[in-house]
Amino acid sequence: MAENLPGTAPSAGRPQLSRAALDITVAVRCIDEYARAREVHVSAERPLTVYLDKREVVTLMTMGCAPELLVLGWIRNQQLVEHLEDIRAVQVDWETDAVAVTTTAGVEGLDQKLAHKTVTTGCGQGTMYGKLMARLEQLHLPRPMIRQSRIYALLNALTDHNAIYRRAGAVHGCALCQDTEILVFIEDVGRHNAVDAIAGHMWLENVDGADKIFYTTGRLTSEMVIKVAQMGIPILLSRSGVTQMGLELAQQLGVVLIARARGQHFLVYHGHEQIRFDALPEQPAAPPPAQAHRSHGE
Repeated sequence: MAENLPGTAPSAGRPQLSRAALDITVAVRCIDEYARAREVHVSAERPLTVYLDKREVVTLMTMGCAPELLVLGWIRNQQLVEHLEDIRAVQVDWETDAVAVTTTAGVEGLDQKLAHKTVTTGCGQGTMYGKLMARLEQLHLPRPMIRQSRIYALLNALTDHNAIYRRAGAVHGCALCQDTEILVFIEDVGRHNAVDAIAGHMWLENVDGADKIFYTTGRLTSEMVIKVAQMGIPILLSRSGVTQMGLELAQQLGVVLIARARGQHFLVYHGHEQIRFDALPEQPAAPPPAQAHRSHGE
């Protein structure tokens, strides 16, 4: 982890910035399709609460590689501050997972600017913690067993459903599954839109999640784990990677986390004791490198 280096002094209308960049990956252990322990790297993911003139305005989820620039960009895109010279300082403190943004003369009409929010189709949706996390701690998800052979059968069935992704390459797909049956498959420009659509279906049709598997083409971030846990689904499956906080929340909430799942390959980041390894693939000629998988994209 990188150190918080001394900040830069303001000059020529530029704010004072801390230098609090962190390592963007962390090493974790998982179990592969051969039931072998592996060490791999996952993307870091950390909450960063933004305080604008001592007022809490949003919590952003970030890898932490350029937190000061992230906050400056968010403030500009939200049109909270018009001119860069109006910002005196941006100071990130990872001990409190917070960033203090101070302006030279306050933000005119801040209440009105914060009153209307639009949730984008991307990864960060702002404030998901606080009371929500307290409620999630009361959840008790079931602990089903799942056979490796059924994972392979489900992955094979899912290959026929990524039609828009194969054609356009700019969407994410999510599916609600039961054993090897795909009950609902939704594609959208953001995986969070797709998962919310499936949650709406489950709510409307009174579908219980206890015996279901949730599949996504996107990364397993903290928000994805939270949403699936809220839906009462105990198994989360992805063809993409895992973030650090997604893994930590899965461990906390009891969600089985299976990622990098394509063909006969997968990595179980949490809940390997609930996998019955009944279809081990043929052993490769040489073991794969210990750090062959890195989660740099979705």
